[in-house]
Amino acid sequence: MQQSQKSAADSSSFSPSDGSSERTKIVLPGYSTDAFYDELVEANGVARPDAEQLIRLFQEMPDGELSRRQQAIERLLYHMGITFTVYNDKTGTEKIFPFDVVPRIISSMLWKHIEAGLRQRISALNFFLCDVYNEQNIVKEGIIPEDLIKSAPGYLEACQGLKPFNDVWCHITGTDLVRDNSGAVYVLEDNLRCPSGVSYVLQNRHVMKRNFPQAFSASNVRPVNNYCSRLFQMLRDVAPPQVSDPTVVILTPGIYNSAYYEHSFLAQQMGIELVEGRDLVVDRDIVYMRTVAGLKRVDVIYRRVDDDFLDPKTFRKDSVLGVAGLMDAYRAGNVALANAPGTGVADDKVIYSFVPEMIRYYLGQEPILPNVPTYLCQRADDRKYVLEHLDELVVKPAGESGGYGLLIGPHSSKEERSEFAAKIKKNPRNWIAQPTLQLSRVPTAIDDKLEGRHVDLRPYILCSHPNDVWVLPGGLTRVALKKGSLVVNSSQGGGSKDTWVVAESGQDVATASSPST
Repeated sequence: MQQSQKSAADSSSFSPSDGSSERTKIVLPGYSTDAFYDELVEANGVARPDAEQLIRLFQEMPDGELSRRQQAIERLLYHMGITFTVYNDKTGTEKIFPFDVVPRIISSMLWKHIEAGLRQRISALNFFLCDVYNEQNIVKEGIIPEDLIKSAPGYLEACQGLKPFNDVWCHITGTDLVRDNSGAVYVLEDNLRCPSGVSYVLQNRHVMKRNFPQAFSASNVRPVNNYCSRLFQMLRDVAPPQVSDPTVVILTPGIYNSAYYEHSFLAQQMGIELVEGRDLVVDRDIVYMRTVAGLKRVDVIYRRVDDDFLDPKTFRKDSVLGVAGLMDAYRAGNVALANAPGTGVADDKVIYSFVPEMIRYYLGQEPILPNVPTYLCQRADDRKYVLEHLDELVVKPAGESGGYGLLIGPHSSKEERSEFAAKIKKNPRNWIAQPTLQLSRVPTAIDDKLEGRHVDLRPYILCSHPNDVWVLPGGLTRVALKKGSLVVNSSQGGGSKDTWVVAESGQDVATASSPST
């Protein structure tokens, strides 16, 4: 394990206050935190200051009311068609995204800490991506070994020498955060290629305002309704500089993609075209969209197609999802791609472990948000430790996402640990391990009563310029709906909650009675 990661975790953690002991105690009867850090209530069942209005509402609810509201929201989500796809589920692939009626509340002080840490992190990651595909100074100075970068599945030789407009590679990022039993915030992973889930953030807010208007209004919650306008403006800002009124489109793999609902939702909200690869053509290094009136030039593509499928001339020759010649148009500076191809190298969980070093190297700062301490199985000492402590650790493949391919040591069998030991020995570069954190919990509606369930948080960050990084106030709180589970991914049985960030004095506040969200 890197010593720098240990010191970052020790020195940069945020420890929340338990609130004043002099305030009136609002207690959630019958609820137990089970010795976990709870986002809404303290260990003795007393509501945290920002959650008092919500907990009081739960106190006053008649029997069956919580279940009634949960079912009403589920029916609304069903009629709104808010779905995702699970490809390996034998009961069917199309699913209504599970939603829990109890929101997560984040204090203004904690959010300020998270926001500062995310801005710092995105700045460093953009510097790293520009460097690693050009001068490679971080490699030359021995901070990150070259072989780790070039062996990352997301590293693309075809992107060498590229410099996107404004030197921004990751325009839209979803960074996953967790809190441990002390309440400290850690970065679990970065999602820089095609991060999904923001549509659920916006729709979760819509249904919560309708079902909890009084508690919502009383909680001084910051709005999230301006995300789509911010996204649209950011996409226009990264257009080729010679274009004064850019045409922006979203490139989707099509209706069978797991996030197609989100693609269509965002296109509708921004008032732009949702296109597939067959709708676009490249002629003389310029991208055009086929329309009933003929070809129309496209200047910015928000692509939700993975790198390998973007351009059959440059990447996978069998791809029917991308656009032949797209990378030539991109290299010529005639179209902007968000996110830039090649950002996946920073999604790699081995490269993730070096982000604190990137922050120190490129920014000359200490990380505000520490990584979860990480063991790299390619290192002999780390590998030895991991193999000897498989029953205590979470083992992850370096290039996977969605909660697939994990070993959660404390919940594993001897046979599973033996299988993973063999995988690690066969290909150590492909594996990392982390301590099993006691993830924070939030009260969750289970059969008309509240029980604690583990959560993480995915805030969404937009960046059009190294000095223009905006963080959506809130994000997607994912919840492990299975009792005792630490896996929050929707593909693994998880769901989501609305996330309420409490406003400071002078900040905009959303109201349940207005179209603002």
